[in-house]
Amino acid sequence: MSSTGQVNCRLIKLAERFGVKQRRVFKKEIKDLKLQLRFRSHPKNKKKARKAQKRLKTIAGFLVRELERKLPEKVLQQYNQRFEFYHRIVEQKRRDKNKIYSLHEPHIYCMSKGKPHKKYEFGTKVSITKGKDSQVILGAMAFDTNLHDSKTLEPPLEQVERIAKHRPKVALCDRGYRGKSKVEGTRIITPKSPGKKAMPAQKEKASERFRKRAGIEPIIGHLKTEHRLGRNFLKGFDGDRINLLTAAAAFNLRLWLRAIIFALLEFCFLGLNVYEYRPIAVERRKLYFRWLGLK
Repeated sequence: MSSTGQVNCRLIKLAERFGVKQRRVFKKEIKDLKLQLRFRSHPKNKKKARKAQKRLKTIAGFLVRELERKLPEKVLQQYNQRFEFYHRIVEQKRRDKNKIYSLHEPHIYCMSKGKPHKKYEFGTKVSITKGKDSQVILGAMAFDTNLHDSKTLEPPLEQVERIAKHRPKVALCDRGYRGKSKVEGTRIITPKSPGKKAMPAQKEKASERFRKRAGIEPIIGHLKTEHRLGRNFLKGFDGDRINLLTAAAAFNLRLWLRAIIFALLEFCFLGLNVYEYRPIAVERRKLYFRWLGLK
């Protein structure tokens, strides 16, 4: 449902709660208009959806002005902040900045990350940091404003320094972080084609670095699918931060538990020393997981 549709529903409920006699009730028309918005991305429905969206906005403006005239002064003072949101939604235009996309989560913003399957995403931007060789998450931070990726580097690096007691000398990032080559002593490296004068050893080192950088992508996927980072059910920006930190902590805890389980299974079933590292076959790992009821 669009933000104007949410405004219309809330205003009608508010009028019914306080017994305001409306000049016209738009319930049936709003229901029909919302159905027309259901498949707005289909080429045949775009024109009809634009008209429906415009009509919903007109109705929202009419209801806001009518309730401001007819509601008692005490009620208006009580709902003053809500009516400010309603006015902002009715008056905002397509090219405006800091738009409100949701009444119950007004802090979220629209992000365009260049993904072909998902043109726009709505929520808060998150930065995940992991070590060079380990899969342990060292830093997780959410941002309440839609900053460019290159401007979100400093806070995560400070968080890693605070947690790990060590500031990394090199940070490997994707191409979205282009724009900065150094942040307070940390060198920022993004993928780019090697020059013609580059030596084979330099090309191999750059290739190895960015293979390691790509290791963050499956971690993000696991956080979204297995640790509830894909959709947050906690309210407000504080809820977003809590959800992110609990997801990162659960991911790390799961890694450590798997390591402990493997060490115990090697000791019990293979008679190996716990303190020695010896890789076991993939088939045997699958068998262990089947015994334990794990994936």
